[in-house]
Amino acid sequence: MIEEYVDVLVIGAGPSGCVAASYLKNNNINVKIVEKSKFPRYVIGESLLPRCMDHFEEVGLLDALKAQNYEVKRGARFLRKGEVCNFDFSEKHSEGWDWTWQVPRAHFDNVLAEETQRKGVPIDFENEVVDVVFDGTKSRIAVKDTKGNTKYINAKYIIDASGYGRVLPRILKTEVPSALPEHSSIFTHVKDINRPEGQEGTLISFDIVETQVWLWVIPFSDGTTSIGFVGPTEFINSYKGTSNEMLAEMLKLSDYYYDRLKDAPYLFDVQIIENFSKDVETIYGDGYVITGNSAAFLDPIFSSGVTFATESGLLGAKLVLKEMNNEKVDWDKEYVGPFNHGVEVFTSYVNEWYSGNLQKLFFHQPENKEIKKQLCSVLAGYVWDETNPFVTKHQRIVASVAHLIDMEIEETKK
Repeated sequence: MIEEYVDVLVIGAGPSGCVAASYLKNNNINVKIVEKSKFPRYVIGESLLPRCMDHFEEVGLLDALKAQNYEVKRGARFLRKGEVCNFDFSEKHSEGWDWTWQVPRAHFDNVLAEETQRKGVPIDFENEVVDVVFDGTKSRIAVKDTKGNTKYINAKYIIDASGYGRVLPRILKTEVPSALPEHSSIFTHVKDINRPEGQEGTLISFDIVETQVWLWVIPFSDGTTSIGFVGPTEFINSYKGTSNEMLAEMLKLSDYYYDRLKDAPYLFDVQIIENFSKDVETIYGDGYVITGNSAAFLDPIFSSGVTFATESGLLGAKLVLKEMNNEKVDWDKEYVGPFNHGVEVFTSYVNEWYSGNLQKLFFHQPENKEIKKQLCSVLAGYVWDETNPFVTKHQRIVASVAHLIDMEIEETKK
């Protein structure tokens, strides 16, 4: 029986796990990652937000990413039946990065993993955590490889960065339904054979075909593009045939993109994820902390997944280090509070997006430049900026401004 001993075991080699492990290694902590998959592997979440650039820079992963020449993302474009709303991250309310990337995640995550290993963090790929036993001061983690062999890793702390796998919530039975409506996505990558030259061919865009149904188009620097629809689960399931046939039929809904994408070859069979929003009862406990999508996944409309992953992964690692240095940590105040605040802000925006209120703000003419700057900060991931009223008043401000727009429209009709 193999027994290993580490200070911190990180579950998952995605962005959250690599950021957390790199931070701990930088601070001379004995840390190891176990990862169920073999890299490179495909996951969704290909549009980053500027906020996560701070995290990659802080832990020393940014230079390796810059060397890859990913497609630069300087903002986002929203389309609705001939209307256009462009957000430029350089024109936001908050201080911080004004660009990021659009990335094929299989390649991106593999670069992060390789750079994390180069820093001296061992990663055991194709090793699945199947059980965890906590005894109050440490944990004993059962890990099984692809041949069915089991080994045990003893750790003082566990950081669960397993993403959609939600290893600890599954083992501890703490998963709960999300309060968000049931939405699903259908997606693939295509060879973008009709991609236009210049900026138009590089823009990440969200084409709103109905209030609750939208198409994403995320071009990559290698000439391929990620495309997918998001909508109520019943809408996605109303299409018949194979998943490839379903997506091909849905593309007809997009007046803007249909001609460009109708003949684009699929690079893999179309995938469907049903009811993707998830939640858990608790995100920390004695000897463990849960980060990123392992703790909560909202909705892809604002591309918040990777940013939440790296924000919480870095914060969780910092607090674990504090405890290892015998400093007192108030996990509710220092971790749950900031994490929940970020989730609550984005949840407000997701709800107001699907209510149609946020779309009124995006497309209203003439634009209010100050409101747009404040909204742009949220879209850039700076949802912890307390100087932004669209952060501090997130629960009511969108609906209030939308109501004023409605009143203005009614007034013009008189």
